[in-house]
Amino acid sequence: MTKLFNDPTNFREELIDGFAAAYRRYVKRVPGASGVMAVDAPRAGKVAVVVGGGSGHYPAFCGYVGPGLADCAVMGNVFAAPSGEQVYRCTKAVDGGAGVLYCYGNYMGDVLNFDMAAMRCEAEGIPVRTVLVTDDVASAPAGREDERRGISGDFFVFKIAGASAARGDALDEVERLTAKANAHTRSFGVAFGGCTLPGQDAPLFTVEPGRMELGLGVHGEPGISSSHMRPAAEVA
Repeated sequence: MTKLFNDPTNFREELIDGFAAAYRRYVKRVPGASGVMAVDAPRAGKVAVVVGGGSGHYPAFCGYVGPGLADCAVMGNVFAAPSGEQVYRCTKAVDGGAGVLYCYGNYMGDVLNFDMAAMRCEAEGIPVRTVLVTDDVASAPAGREDERRGISGDFFVFKIAGASAARGDALDEVERLTAKANAHTRSFGVAFGGCTLPGQDAPLFTVEPGRMELGLGVHGEPGISSSHMRPAAEVA
């Protein structure tokens, strides 16, 4: 696949600026931070939903901001967690006084940096709750669901969080419904080839013609097996 972009080192910033320009009816760039926020944020008395993660997962994460969705998405560099400082700035930008829910995939860097931001916000009197998305059944067995990664299930969990907050639910209820949505969401990755990061000449991994990799993560994390190509019904 051929892609067009400018300086690979500025990929994230150009992505955010371009997305905000294209969808200015719904979002705007967070001042002084690497993220986008809803045009009507912050909304007084409404729980703010903040999602995020690394760039390179378009339409995640900026595409999940809007009416009935998240209030803000904070983005790191390609396949890298946003810093605690960036998460903090984005949180402050959309806080409407009713508390904040963080929702993001279960990855070590994201957990560390979002937790750092949460501690700063809590110290300033902003209540913060966190729901990790753990839908990837290939990444940990039953009974160890809290170790699973968050992959494509992000969207469904984010949507429930956004809808709950948009109808005026209190922070406890937004957290409860979001956690319930995550508990009922399952995904399984299938790959036919690896992606090539901006500025790199080779893909993260390759798959032999006529075969597919099962259970891979969205950053090229190893899967659980390789198989010959099968019909969609068999894969499902």
